[in-house]
Amino acid sequence: MSLADRVVPWCRPTPRLGRNLEGDGRRQNVIFKAVGDARPYPEHGFSSRDWAKIPPRQVRLDDLVTTKRELALDALLDDHSTFYGDLFSHVVRWRGELYLEDGLHRALRAALHQRTAVHARVLDLDGAPARQGGR
Repeated sequence: MSLADRVVPWCRPTPRLGRNLEGDGRRQNVIFKAVGDARPYPEHGFSSRDWAKIPPRQVRLDDLVTTKRELALDALLDDHSTFYGDLFSHVVRWRGELYLEDGLHRALRAALHQRTAVHARVLDLDGAPARQGGR
């Protein structure tokens, strides 16, 4: 087992999830497209109220790039983790990539239940100018 398998277990190849990412015909299954550790896109200024106006849609887990390398285990295991927050993950489309801004625990919980997609609100920064401060 490599160090990456122990440190970031949710990006480790796992059966029945993901799709072929290798061009040479080898099958490699992954949960997320990539694991990042920061938000590479510009500040969008969306508040919780702004996010709530975006209708949720299904997004494949293997299309998502995470913006966090670590997950608080208590957030993953808490039955009421979304009680005070949005029920849907927040995803930002920027330069053709889908970045999981909020809801890593929801996405990982979906993967643990062998689901390949998660319902998320998708903010498209490719098609709309960024807002300066939410209202």
